[in-house]
Amino acid sequence: MKALKFIIIGILLFFATSGQAQISVNVNLGAPPMWGPAGYTDVQYYYLPDVEAYYDVPSSQFIYFSGGTWVHRTYLPSRYRNYDLYNGYKVVMTDYRGNTPYTYFKEHKVKYAKGYKGQAQKNIGQKPQEGSSGPKVYTKARSDQNKSRIVGKSSGHGGDKNGGKGSGGGKGKKK
Repeated sequence: MKALKFIIIGILLFFATSGQAQISVNVNLGAPPMWGPAGYTDVQYYYLPDVEAYYDVPSSQFIYFSGGTWVHRTYLPSRYRNYDLYNGYKVVMTDYRGNTPYTYFKEHKVKYAKGYKGQAQKNIGQKPQEGSSGPKVYTKARSDQNKSRIVGKSSGHGGDKNGGKGSGGGKGKKK
């Protein structure tokens, strides 16, 4: 019976530490996202003209029209999966108070049409470097370049991972 209790406690601890890792990812709930425009700490909503959606800062959710109703999601619709939030324009809704910013969607859609660019914006944080946190994308040329390195052929780009500068003065390992 004691062994069963230890097993159950062990399983609970395992899931508790896994859950804690997931919770720590969302410690910024209520804080503006890194892609948000700098200088607006007390704003509740952004309107994203290019995707015709709102972003609710306190809940960290997008609000958009889907299936005949306005939905709140932590992600944009799949048709916008490649949309760059860092480069897209964000209309900061400083004059709206309430829980349904889409009440004025028709006016926002006209005033801030797709492609709208107002004053230049600076993001709160920098865009993560490609490959640091997102999926790695290899083009055919990159793939061929890596194959050349493995085989030991020069690819015309230096032939090593240091951009052609090398680290050993061009000498190989001594045996």
